[in-house]
Amino acid sequence: MRRKVKNRNIVQPDPIYNSPKVAKLINYIMNDGKKEAARKIVFGALAIIKEQAKVENPMEIFDNALKNITPLMEVRSRRVGGANYQVPVEVRPDRRIALAYRWLIGAARGKKGKPMHKKLAEELLMAAKNEGDAVKKRENVHKMAEANKAFAHFAW
Repeated sequence: MRRKVKNRNIVQPDPIYNSPKVAKLINYIMNDGKKEAARKIVFGALAIIKEQAKVENPMEIFDNALKNITPLMEVRSRRVGGANYQVPVEVRPDRRIALAYRWLIGAARGKKGKPMHKKLAEELLMAAKNEGDAVKKRENVHKMAEANKAFAHFAW
């Protein structure tokens, strides 16, 4: 069994949207400690979402996109009697969020030829509609878990 994590860092909410989720996204996007550059990317993406979707609060679309990307099941490799089995397990809540952010940013960075804030806004809008690369990644993970349901009895 896992040991309890004693002192997990709690992220302070961002100044504009007052949301810890946005602050966490900024931290995930940040490279080499350049937080201001990451803030410009995230706030620029949310401004584009506000403009394109014609909504008052882009956080609704952001939350919806995160909900659509977040995985519920994944496969874990387990060695039983000389064979490796892909055992479907439920994803822990903190890992769900981490995977969702990682897939979202990976999908945005995978696009070419546009500034990052536009790519991120595009990916968020597509994820809110339940399409796009990040949602496709979640679907693939769920399909793998579904296909290996027969080995679920190895999860203990």
